[in-house]
Amino acid sequence: MQRTVRILKKPITSTILAIVCGFLVASVVLVVAGYNPAEAFGALFHGIFSKPKYISNVIIKATPITLTALSVAFAYKVGMFNIGAEGQYIVAAVASTIVGYLFNLPAILQVPLVVMTGMVAGALYGGIVGFLKAKFGIHEVLTSIMLNWIALYLSNFVVQSDAFHQPNTTATYPVNPSSYTMLLPEWKTSDEGIAFLKQYDWLSEVMLKTDINFGFLVAIVAAVVIWFLLYRSTKGFEFRAVGANRDAAEFAGINVNRNITQAMLIAGALSGLAAVMMITGTNPHRISTLAAFENNGFNGLSVAFIAGSSPVGCILQVYCLAACSMAANLSRRILALLRKLSIL
Repeated sequence: MQRTVRILKKPITSTILAIVCGFLVASVVLVVAGYNPAEAFGALFHGIFSKPKYISNVIIKATPITLTALSVAFAYKVGMFNIGAEGQYIVAAVASTIVGYLFNLPAILQVPLVVMTGMVAGALYGGIVGFLKAKFGIHEVLTSIMLNWIALYLSNFVVQSDAFHQPNTTATYPVNPSSYTMLLPEWKTSDEGIAFLKQYDWLSEVMLKTDINFGFLVAIVAAVVIWFLLYRSTKGFEFRAVGANRDAAEFAGINVNRNITQAMLIAGALSGLAAVMMITGTNPHRISTLAAFENNGFNGLSVAFIAGSSPVGCILQVYCLAACSMAANLSRRILALLRKLSIL
């Protein structure tokens, strides 16, 4: 019995149960609507996994959510509810786009410059929340929500400014190609690259038809680093002690306020890294006017909690959700087509 309880408490168990329940509910809806769930799900999975480019797109779309999930999960371990990951993501996207457009250094210098700019911008924006919490006791949810909206309007202000607005568009100028973190962007479009890729259909489809980049590797490394920091370092012990019981941590001599601020700096940096990987790794390599939040941070919030705030669990969880998200989109298209055919 105790073994069963331990298994049920594991993040991977809750992930699997959530997915299974989702498919069960979808099956009931399909049956009530008069459709065969087996046929619908068969078409659904065929559309996701039948081509290498579909799998590649799942990985690409999962990258920013993985990093924002890490941001939320890390802050939660320190007792902070980082609902401001969305704002940190937006501010970092603005900062990295500006620097990536203004500077055009060799890639070996440009990429670290743009990445560090985004991470510092996100860290400082998250640090504001931590400082206000530590210094004045203002709840992080209130400050985060307000800062999210400030970030959105700041982004739109930059997009519409004369210095960065690209004429006849609703976006800024893109970052310079030396900022790209895509996988072999110049080689794969050269005659030599195309000739080589044509020998391998699956590789050609992934490289030429998707914006495959180094983001997913960065996300995995970030998850391992955060896990090591939390569970294999003295500073991580302090973070977790503060998250478990602030009064007890303070009694033990741990500087609670300093750890809260530092935790939010790290959480903001992770959200900033998510934004940088999207700006430098996927087209159109720029920011656009926002009518609403893009929800990269809010999706990360959901992933972090379903994964039980486990850094490694966030990786597994987000790829499952990304696949299910694509599946849901395909499912809606199938249902729309079926309704159309039934009308005809």
